[in-house]
Amino acid sequence: MNHRNKAVLLAGAAFAALSVSAYAQEDGEDRDVITVTAQKRTQTLQEVPLSVSVVGGETLERLNATNFQDYLALVPGLQLNQSTPGEGRLIMRGVNTGGVASTVAVYVDETPFGSSTGLVNAGILAGDFDTFDVERVEVLRGPQGTLYGANSLGGTLKFVTAKPSTDAFEGRVRAGVETVKDGEVGYSGAGVLNVPLSDRLAFRGSGFYRKSGGFIDSTGANGSDVKEDINPSESYGGRASLLFNATDNLSIRLSAVLQDIKTDESNSIELDATTLDPIGGGLTNSVFADSTNKAAYRVYNGTIDWDLGAVNVVSSTSYSTFDQTIHDDFMTFSLGGLVSAVLMAPPLELVLDQETDYRKFTQEVRVSSQDNDRFEWMIGGYYTNEDGLIDQLVTAVDPGTVNPTPGVPVLADLAIESDYEEYAAFANATLHLGERFDLTAGGRFSHNDQSAFQETDGLPGLFVGPPEVFPEITSDEGVFTWSVAPRFELSDYAAVYARVAKGFRPGGPNVLPPTAPAGTPFTFQSDTILSYEGGVKAQTADNALGIDLSAFYLDWSDVQLYTVVNGFGVNTNTGGAKSVGGEATVTLRPVDGLNVVVNGAITDSELTTDTDPILVGGLDGDKLPFTPKYSFSISGDYERPLTNEVTGYAGGTFRYQSSQFSNFSPDGRSEFPSYGALDLRSGLIFERFSVELFARNVTNERGLTSGGNPSTDLPPGVVTAGVIRPRTIGAMLTAEF
Repeated sequence: MNHRNKAVLLAGAAFAALSVSAYAQEDGEDRDVITVTAQKRTQTLQEVPLSVSVVGGETLERLNATNFQDYLALVPGLQLNQSTPGEGRLIMRGVNTGGVASTVAVYVDETPFGSSTGLVNAGILAGDFDTFDVERVEVLRGPQGTLYGANSLGGTLKFVTAKPSTDAFEGRVRAGVETVKDGEVGYSGAGVLNVPLSDRLAFRGSGFYRKSGGFIDSTGANGSDVKEDINPSESYGGRASLLFNATDNLSIRLSAVLQDIKTDESNSIELDATTLDPIGGGLTNSVFADSTNKAAYRVYNGTIDWDLGAVNVVSSTSYSTFDQTIHDDFMTFSLGGLVSAVLMAPPLELVLDQETDYRKFTQEVRVSSQDNDRFEWMIGGYYTNEDGLIDQLVTAVDPGTVNPTPGVPVLADLAIESDYEEYAAFANATLHLGERFDLTAGGRFSHNDQSAFQETDGLPGLFVGPPEVFPEITSDEGVFTWSVAPRFELSDYAAVYARVAKGFRPGGPNVLPPTAPAGTPFTFQSDTILSYEGGVKAQTADNALGIDLSAFYLDWSDVQLYTVVNGFGVNTNTGGAKSVGGEATVTLRPVDGLNVVVNGAITDSELTTDTDPILVGGLDGDKLPFTPKYSFSISGDYERPLTNEVTGYAGGTFRYQSSQFSNFSPDGRSEFPSYGALDLRSGLIFERFSVELFARNVTNERGLTSGGNPSTDLPPGVVTAGVIRPRTIGAMLTAEF
């Protein structure tokens, strides 16, 4: 493979590297054509009547962007609420109230990843897959319930992995090192190998390891431990894929994705609750007990693609798992002394050991027409079955150790087991009314059945009552979602579209404690969004200028909220919310080798009814959490040949977001200040290898990303919040063969 003179181009709202699949010859001249599978058929980006962004694999590598925090700021209207690697909440177009169920669907190729229900904390466990050897990341804004099902209220994020190729044996390796301000050294390594086994059979495998250095200290405040750089993390895994082209019309692809993420402490720091300045002036947190957080992703898929001439049949069979184990301090500051006194025990620390896992089987079959100039259609069926578990164990340990305190029994043991089953049928069609006008419409009916039960045990009188098995709670519901999208081509290089769509998120059972107040619902209902959107996509004939504009209005009904009743989490529904705004991208290529991309978003999202002021705290007109009203980024890259054998490049990205609010809380919420961060990069590209230098957050800004609510486990006047990574400088070496 040869990287010389490869362009970097815009794809919707973020720029994507030009690759073989994104290139076409038209009318005798070179034109950049981005292909996507947003509507589960291959189309050019301009043909898709909805707001789509694409970040290509080569661009991700150029940016050294391997996880959500590295690249999501480049996608307008998409936010990340995160304090711990391996955990995170995706927020699109402001659709977020802080609940435990997801509002953005995540896909890996044909596989939906993540729990379908909030009973397994799906909302904060979005799959943050490593982007090495990913062909592209597609971001579909607005409800995608027709083709992507539940939990796509705000949109869908889709990882499209690189497929095996029968054309050539090739490989690539990357190695890097970096250092973070006032923190540790990190390093990484990755490699990929493509092996044609015959003219019809090929294998592709990749692997990676990344170690990120810690940068937060525990200073001993409030009796906590004294430690430096308490938040290192590591991520490792790989992908394997086998492609068999049985005939010219039949292909079978088997794939596996494995990834583990391990972190010690979170990226949270202690702040003054009034000024939001760091306590002690630095990035510190009070740690009482050693913490670990381990997450394991596993995705297995088999896809059959069969061209029968008149129709095309696709069958996708998937099995995915998620396992998370957490060992963390449990309210030692507020409850440690009380527990010691009640048990007449020496000083102790309280720790929580939590296991969260699910097993998910999914089958989808689609039958679609071939592309034609008059009418295109697709029908399909979908089935998924999921088993979930959350198990929480609270114990006492000797201070500064992981050793259980002698003579102190288990303080609390709570487990929730759940089951989710869904059947769905869907259809989508495009009618071409003349050469320039299209009308696309679709519908999906889904029916789900859920059940859950809870067991509790522990020391009576402290956290739970005597051992008890709660009655099984069940729920079932059917939901119909739909979309209608007209599109009109103004010219060969410009099109306008409109789209109205409905999306939903499943409801489910509440597993209620014996102490729950009378009238607390045993189930909560699905919430729905009705989305209105319009936009324009255009570029000049020479592709020197491109624009992508969209505007939207979202009407959110029966909004799901997560609250706490007598110490137990309960899901409820409230009245409504709305989100109004727009996204814009402008791409400029004024001279050969120079690419400039400006993208931004305006999102004004708020509650339209009051919530319970005692349990939730949100009132009519309150802004939805972690959604800045304004955000933008500007990226520029210049590349030119230095010799016949060497190409050099330099570039940078500045990203900005305005202030945003933390989650709703009856005890008050924080307004995080605006911030802007600058990233720089440069490199030399040779025939078979490249050398790159990069610096992220050059000015060492302190952007806050999560937390911000008062807690009884903190001293008065103190809150904690997740923080972006301080200034990080590094180098990367890539070799190809």
